[in-house]
Amino acid sequence: MIQTQFSTLIICHVWLLAVFLLSACSAPPVRDANTLVFARPSQWTSQYPAADNAFSGWLKTFNNPQLSILVQQGLMANFDLKAAAARVDAAREQAVIAGAGRLPQLAFAPGYQSSQDVVNGESSAFTALFALSWELDIWGRIKTTQQAAGQEAEAAIEDYQAVRLSLAARIAQTYFEITEADLQSRVAEQSVKDRGVIVDLVRGRFNKGLTRGLDLRLVLTDVANAQAQLAQNQNNVQILQRRLQALLGQYPDTRLPAADKLPAPPASLAAGLPAELLERRPDLLAAFKRCRAMDARLNSAQKALLPRITLTAAGGASSPALMEVIDPRAAAWNLAAGLAQPVFTGGRLQADIRLKQANVEEAYNQYQSVALNAFREVEQTLAAESHLRKQEQALQEAVSQTEASRKLAVYAYQQGLIEILTLLDSYRSTLNAQSAHLAVQRQLLTNRISLYLALGGPV
Repeated sequence: MIQTQFSTLIICHVWLLAVFLLSACSAPPVRDANTLVFARPSQWTSQYPAADNAFSGWLKTFNNPQLSILVQQGLMANFDLKAAAARVDAAREQAVIAGAGRLPQLAFAPGYQSSQDVVNGESSAFTALFALSWELDIWGRIKTTQQAAGQEAEAAIEDYQAVRLSLAARIAQTYFEITEADLQSRVAEQSVKDRGVIVDLVRGRFNKGLTRGLDLRLVLTDVANAQAQLAQNQNNVQILQRRLQALLGQYPDTRLPAADKLPAPPASLAAGLPAELLERRPDLLAAFKRCRAMDARLNSAQKALLPRITLTAAGGASSPALMEVIDPRAAAWNLAAGLAQPVFTGGRLQADIRLKQANVEEAYNQYQSVALNAFREVEQTLAAESHLRKQEQALQEAVSQTEASRKLAVYAYQQGLIEILTLLDSYRSTLNAQSAHLAVQRQLLTNRISLYLALGGPV
């Protein structure tokens, strides 16, 4: 009687301690993706032309079938994207593993034993044993861990979407870089031919004694420099082609064709509102889900201080005859219920709680950092487009002026009105203007793709 009263008193104290600890466990905070520690405007601050066209798949806006084919090939064959897909599968299975403890765990172990001694001689027996254990998740500790793993699986899905968007953007940008590099090579090749004409002109004048040997040397040096520039541009083409093939999951053998020209940038798009960015960019969604996952893991670590109630059962049968082992009447079993309350763990549980609190702080600040960087990327690309358009117009005018001045310089040199250095400068100015114009045309396309990527738009 006294022992029964003592056991009841112990159980009551354990439950009172559990209620106290449960009240001390703080529930996970209600997170809002729109809650940021820095102020953000209601509209984008960068100057950008207004547009009415909806924000949708950006690949079709370039109206380039070859580019669309390359992007689709990359999305199917790129190894980094396949690795990201595998991480999604792994995260989903991890969520299943995390929640498996909520269900009873049953193990069955059949066996055969044979022994021999001098007293009893040889003996053998068949065994069929089972063991069952089930932790009653009264406080929701295992469930909370499962929810955390589920949030991390959802974050892995958003990571996959981010890798997919980034891959499509890199393929498109590299494709335009190849086109620019190829056009740069053509411009340099034409410049070498044009300067060859000047070499013939100067050599003819030198043979007639109308010019000095220094002029011929300067012209030959200029041609050599142009040839070196051509070789560099051709090298850039093969480097970019191999880079693109690696993105496509192909062996880099430089067999990809280049386009004949760079397309005009698509029309201005409706960039939307800053608040919409938080609900659309995959990396932001992934960072927010990881923040919530860390909240759940902290809550689970706090609940580890509470007592655990476990049901266990074990049993089976052992007999020399196999048929008797499988007879249910021969089985013996026992059932037990246990309660375990952590009392002293060397500070492990408390340290785990502090660890999870630090993880929560890290995830929260990581989300703020990702959000701030996302706003920077959008503002930066919005502002860059207007500046690049002005630069492109100015360089287009420079190309026209340098081509006209080069023709005038050739005529003036033939008439002996200018020195050879002035003529060579006119050729260099023409090449530089053409090269800069091609570069800024490609930068406009690259910046537009960066804008699509920054806004988190679908491919």
